[in-house]
Amino acid sequence: MTDTARLAVLIDADNASSSVAREVLEEVTKYGIATVKRAFGDWTTQNLVGWKAHLHKHAIQPIQQFSYTQGKNSTDSAFIIDAMDLLYAGNVDGFCLVSSDSDFTRLATRLREAGKVVYGMGERKTPEPFIAACDKFIFFEVLKATAEPTAHAKVADVPDLKELLVHAIRETTRDSGWSRLATVGSLLGKTHTSFDPRNYGFKKLSDLVRTQSYLEVRDAPDSTEFVHVELRLK
Repeated sequence: MTDTARLAVLIDADNASSSVAREVLEEVTKYGIATVKRAFGDWTTQNLVGWKAHLHKHAIQPIQQFSYTQGKNSTDSAFIIDAMDLLYAGNVDGFCLVSSDSDFTRLATRLREAGKVVYGMGERKTPEPFIAACDKFIFFEVLKATAEPTAHAKVADVPDLKELLVHAIRETTRDSGWSRLATVGSLLGKTHTSFDPRNYGFKKLSDLVRTQSYLEVRDAPDSTEFVHVELRLK
């Protein structure tokens, strides 16, 4: 996905806190341009009052969906219908689904089947099936955190770091005995969609691996004069 990729940002306002609106949209800019920004919910209720100021500030279009039956989430249906309409219109390259609701698992899968990139954003409590159905999943808690490179405490509900890194390195080791960091990061992103250095308190993967005592890190300039970081198990 390029910086100019057209992305549809669809927000389940009934399920996502308005406090993450700015951080969500800032994160989206890393993957493309938010050409569609819609928030779904029953805007006649007091539950979404916190979202209203963000709608104007960030040019997010509110999509009204009345709750016709108590206990039934009509917002999900409107969310899915709009996503499919956008898919068939062919005007976007990818989707950002902002919700912690596992009901969107099949939607994420369907969008990917159609060749679209799907980014998910939600709380750490998001069910694993929805996380796995996305190409990449980012936790709200990470977006809100002001992580410092030295703060490397591992959070409890992400996969074990050493196991992940060792496996990725073994799978990508070249004849030289080293693995290229970019390749390791790519593999981690594909096999664990919620993997993010920020889960461990680091802004970049290169910062994270340098603190791991079981890894050796080497900066090696190649023929293109760019510097690459490579890993080797001690």
